[in-house]
Amino acid sequence: MYLIKRIQWGVNLRLASAAAACLVLAPSVLVAQAEGTPVKTSPCAEIPHGDHPKHMLSNGKLDVLVFLPDAKNGYYRSSRFDWSGVVGCASVDGHTFFGEWFTGYDPLKNDSITGPVEEFRTAAGPLARTGPRGTLSVPPGAIGYAEAKPGELFLKPGVGVLRKVNDVPYQFGFPYPIVDTGKWTAKTKKRSIVFRQVLRGPQGYAYIYEKSLSLDKNDSIMTLTHSLKNTGKKVIETDVYDHDFFMLDGKPVGPGMVVHFAFEPKPADPIGEAGRIEGKDLKFIEPLAPRRGVSGYLNGYSDKASDYDFTVEDTSTGVAVRQTSDSPLSRLYFWSTRTTICPEGYIHLNIPPGKTGKWMIRYQFITPGGKPKL
Repeated sequence: MYLIKRIQWGVNLRLASAAAACLVLAPSVLVAQAEGTPVKTSPCAEIPHGDHPKHMLSNGKLDVLVFLPDAKNGYYRSSRFDWSGVVGCASVDGHTFFGEWFTGYDPLKNDSITGPVEEFRTAAGPLARTGPRGTLSVPPGAIGYAEAKPGELFLKPGVGVLRKVNDVPYQFGFPYPIVDTGKWTAKTKKRSIVFRQVLRGPQGYAYIYEKSLSLDKNDSIMTLTHSLKNTGKKVIETDVYDHDFFMLDGKPVGPGMVVHFAFEPKPADPIGEAGRIEGKDLKFIEPLAPRRGVSGYLNGYSDKASDYDFTVEDTSTGVAVRQTSDSPLSRLYFWSTRTTICPEGYIHLNIPPGKTGKWMIRYQFITPGGKPKL
């Protein structure tokens, strides 16, 4: 009898351990499990090129898979976009909002990245530098690029210290050599990640950059809060924008896709024959052909933060994502291809030494029957 009890105790222990292991391995994607019934998982549980350092966030309704900064094994290791907050997938009720919009993945390629990703960049030309608050006195390209000689260094927040290779004006698509990525840390919790990059750069530039990516406790809302502390000797003046790379259920961009603005957008130049602006909406009236899209600078916004308010909607399904901020627009560029839609809202930063710049961007992911809440 004693031997039988010992055997039964061992069996129960192994069963309990197996059950606990399942919960530890996939707490955010486990939905239900019964004998003979397959486990239902989030669409974010398995994505292309998901074999990089990552963390799954979940509030039980919204699942978000986030890639982590890693100089050796990271999903993205190039010189254009901020390495933190790279969302490989966001899912609500089986619907998805981001994904690989490109072909030919390469972690060292500047555009091999999924949204909503940010870039710190100033752009040359009076149109790009002129907003509702007047002309911005910022150097073209990137921080310190204009002052640097070929072979010398300049700064790209969220990436690190880069090397200038020639006298050609700054090109955002060029893979500049990365000399120093600073010190990255990422503190993960069930519904949030806090990224931190500490960097001492060239020409007296230095900063501490923090970004928190968090999910609302109950709703399908994701918030990015940022702080950039200037620990150097020079003013940090730049623009930061979110490229977004929205993909609604991976559907091709075309008729039925609409972008709603809080104001009436006025194109600075023709945006493309496949797009038409009607009041406060930009509508796609034709399928987008390969290598052809709808794009261009948009004016018409004010200096109020309430104009930083875009909703990208698939009117045929009701799937949508709304994006808002606590900061006003300094520029607005719209870009789309047949795979992705990107309202790129720029925020201007002017941070003296010892001061900290702060800004926030919030997303609500909307499924059929849902309504904006932001």
